[in-house]
Amino acid sequence: MENNEKNYKKKISRDNRPEFPKKAVITGGMPYGNKELHFGHVGGVFVFADVYARFLRDRIGSENVIFVSGTDCYGSPIAESYRKLVKDKGYTGSIKDFVQSNHDSQKKTLNDYGISLNLFGASGLGKPAEVHNEVSDWFIRKLYENGHLQRIATAQFYDEKAGTFLNGRQVVGKCPVQGCQSEKGYADECDLGHQYMPKDLIDPKSTVTGETPVMKDVYNWYFKLTEHLDILREYAADIKQKENVRQVVYKTIGEFLEPPVVYIMNDFREKYEELKGSLASHELIEEAKKTSFTIIFKTLEDREKSCEVLSGAGVRFRTGKTLVPFRLTGNIDWGVPAPVLEGEDPLTVWVWPESLWAPISFTQAYLESIGHSRDEWKDFWCSKDAQVYQFIGQDNIYFYGVAEMAMFMALQGKDKLSCTPEEGELQLPILVANHHILFLDKKASSSGAVKPPMAAELLNYYTAEQLRMHFLSLGLGMRSVSFQPKPLNPAAKQDEGDPVTKEGFLLSNVFNRIIRTCFYDAQKYLDGKMPVGNVDEDILAESEKAVLEYERFMYKFEFHQVTYVLDSYIRKASKYMAKAKAEADKADDNELRKKWLVNVFHMIKTAAVLLHPIASDGTEMVRDYMNLSGELWNWDHIFDTLADSILKGETEHDLKFLEPRVDFFKRHESQFEK
Repeated sequence: MENNEKNYKKKISRDNRPEFPKKAVITGGMPYGNKELHFGHVGGVFVFADVYARFLRDRIGSENVIFVSGTDCYGSPIAESYRKLVKDKGYTGSIKDFVQSNHDSQKKTLNDYGISLNLFGASGLGKPAEVHNEVSDWFIRKLYENGHLQRIATAQFYDEKAGTFLNGRQVVGKCPVQGCQSEKGYADECDLGHQYMPKDLIDPKSTVTGETPVMKDVYNWYFKLTEHLDILREYAADIKQKENVRQVVYKTIGEFLEPPVVYIMNDFREKYEELKGSLASHELIEEAKKTSFTIIFKTLEDREKSCEVLSGAGVRFRTGKTLVPFRLTGNIDWGVPAPVLEGEDPLTVWVWPESLWAPISFTQAYLESIGHSRDEWKDFWCSKDAQVYQFIGQDNIYFYGVAEMAMFMALQGKDKLSCTPEEGELQLPILVANHHILFLDKKASSSGAVKPPMAAELLNYYTAEQLRMHFLSLGLGMRSVSFQPKPLNPAAKQDEGDPVTKEGFLLSNVFNRIIRTCFYDAQKYLDGKMPVGNVDEDILAESEKAVLEYERFMYKFEFHQVTYVLDSYIRKASKYMAKAKAEADKADDNELRKKWLVNVFHMIKTAAVLLHPIASDGTEMVRDYMNLSGELWNWDHIFDTLADSILKGETEHDLKFLEPRVDFFKRHESQFEK
């Protein structure tokens, strides 16, 4: 392991820096419009997306970066929450009022965490909704024109007691996918993102009446996802070779690209032997020490017909992950209007598909809001010089990594699709998927047994910058990690430290002390002026090493390694300063003071630039007190000393006066002893 690390570090040099796009779009998922943001929304997705957006603004220019997200206004979760609110709480507002209030709450929380979205829109509110309706119509019509849609009659749940069709979250049962650990299966997907046909849901119940619903046929438009198996396999193989695509992404995508299978309990082996002649052509797989055996079919249709035979004979089985037709429309009233393609009754768009192209809508809406042409969206989405980065949770990889990628490629034409689109075609985004962020070692969800703390609540105990540093350090790109806030942990011991504050204290303790010491010594001995001059070679080398490692880890989205680089570099600056200052003070020599101040101010400048995407308020305060322009953040000068670039020609530079005990990076007021 040590040798591998050494070899890896040797490869990092100015001659081997990663390439970043000329333009970029960053998206941060879309929280449902029926709730406030909980800690997982912010700590599992938005902080990471924001840090990368801020980094790219510094790296390639803020005018070349668009960071968008928005409230997911439609779908059965919102309709069901609204129905319950009206029924149980006597809510008198409209469903749009309900969504608007949640959108406003979400937007405020994101602002409080410093999430620097260019646009936080809403798929059903205001101008972004108008644009989204138009984009949805164009997107679906394009798929239809290219021959990738089919109208399918499928059985939908119907509550006879309520006299209504049931959508999405209005049906709850057990997920039929083998090995699924979901707590809840809904009409055609579980809360872990597994897709299945509605009739396969185990033990369904209506949330409206509690009755067992019946099945009635309805017609909807579906994307022919099953026909895109080969191109998706090419895509999965392609991204596997890229160092900036996480393993969880291509492995999870690969799980859905397996042939259709059925797992049958061993207790039904004899029954299977009686029925196998009635089943479609299949292969039998037996594995020792397993409670079930597997039968593999060539097509989804073969599996579906065979499942009907098995069900009719009372055989217990579960299906495996595989591609199924991807539903685009539904009959829920609260939704984006779907285009009428063949004279059918008006439908609405199912929430998941339209949320996949919503970032295109939001990009267009943002460009229009700043006086640009909406057509400029193609410069960001359809150019090989640009890149879209989508930050998501691992549960949503199926939608973004399978359904979205197939639909995006299907826009290219009827056939001969490519996973490396030509210039002018919709380019394929890079998915940045995090594993689950647990709460006190448990998976928390609003609909589960363990409720997550609200994101706004955490700001009663921590500053936003403390939380941002901590979330980044958790290593969610590699594994699920538990969030353990001491104030919310009943098992926490009084004399133990709070794990959440560790990374933030690096800034509020160590980096604060470095900055203050430099300012106070400049004020005490040098009339408040920062000396400008040549930086020692060893300091330049240490700074360059930190920059190159940081840049490489940012490119690979290894945010926990980014925090490690910062920790190491800032502590080295502290150690150097303590020794150099002691020597200068002992000799009472201003030339020695100038020397160490030149060196440490260079390290402060470097650390501030690297910290700027993470702790923007504190680093902007550092820039302001150093009396420097915003050009400080420009990565064109990242290796330069202040004498080389911003302060070229100066030998000393006026600093703003720093009062005693001023903090650039603050602790939360609750963390001070009363």
